[in-house]
Amino acid sequence: LWARDPAAAAAIRATGGSPRLPGIAIAPPVEATDDLAAALAGVDLILLAVPAQAVRALCERLRPLLARPVPAVICAKGIEAGSGLLMSEVLAEALPGLPTAVLSGPTFAAEVAAGKPTAVTLACADPRLGAALVARLGRPHFRPYLSSDPVGAQLGGAVKNVLAIACGIVEGRGLGDNARAALVTRGLAEMLRLGRAKGARPETLMGLCGLGDLVLTCTSRQSRNLSLGTALGEGRTLTEALAAGRGTVEGVATAPALVRLARGLGVEMPIAEAVAAILHGGASIDATIAALLARPYKAEDA
Repeated sequence: LWARDPAAAAAIRATGGSPRLPGIAIAPPVEATDDLAAALAGVDLILLAVPAQAVRALCERLRPLLARPVPAVICAKGIEAGSGLLMSEVLAEALPGLPTAVLSGPTFAAEVAAGKPTAVTLACADPRLGAALVARLGRPHFRPYLSSDPVGAQLGGAVKNVLAIACGIVEGRGLGDNARAALVTRGLAEMLRLGRAKGARPETLMGLCGLGDLVLTCTSRQSRNLSLGTALGEGRTLTEALAAGRGTVEGVATAPALVRLARGLGVEMPIAEAVAAILHGGASIDATIAALLARPYKAEDA
C-alpha cells in the first residue's frame, strides 16, 4: 500500500490503521510505504487511487519504475483540469501501452473497508482483462459488474461530483426536496448528453457508475462534494468550505474542466455551468439559481 505522504505511511505502520478509516485494521500482509519503487516490486496489478489531479504526476513517477506493462485500474473520479482529459486518456499519454481498466460506482471507502455490501462497475475495453479483473477484485461483499465502456464509467464518476455540489447548494439554501429531485434528474440528462457526444453508451450511465453513483453522492452526508455544496449554500466562501472539509473534493477542479469539455463537444450543461460559475467565477448563488429557473421552457427529452 503506497502513500503519497510519508507521515501517513508511518502512521499506518505504527498504529495498524488509518484515521480516515477508523476501526479498520491495516495489517500484514498489507504493508504501508512511501517508497514507490518498493511498493511496485513484483506487482502484477496496480490500483490508482490518488485524486484525479494527481494521476499524471504519479504516472510520470511510475514510468521509469515499471519493468513491464502491468495492468492499471483507475479509481480516480475526475477530469484533468489543464487538459480536459479523462483519466484513461491521461494514462495513454503518460504511460503509453499500459493495459487499463476503470473501477467506478457508488462507493464510500469506509463502507467498503467495513465489509458492507457494495456493487461497482469494472469497465475495460479488453474483455479478457476485464473478466480477469472482476474475478480478482470481487469479494463476497464487493461485487464488480463488467462493462466494456470505460469512457462512460469515467464520465459518470466525474459528472456526479459536480452535480453533488449543486445538490449541496440546494440543501444549504433550504430549497427543498422537490428542487433536489429536479436537479438530480436534469443533471442526469446533462450526463447522458455529454456521454452521447463523447461516445459513451447510455446504458452505462444509467447503471452503477452513473445513476447509482449520482444518487449516492447527491443524498449522503458522507459525500465530500455534497458537504462542500451545503457549506456554500449556507453562505461560506469556497476557501472556508474547503478548510472545514476533509480530503479532496474532486468536483471543485473538475467543474471548469467539465464545462470546457462540454463546450468543445457542443453539449449544453447548464447545471455544470452554474456550479463552475459559483465556484470559480464569483457568481452569486441566488442569481445563478434564478437564471437557471428562468431558462426557456423545453421538451423534457430535448
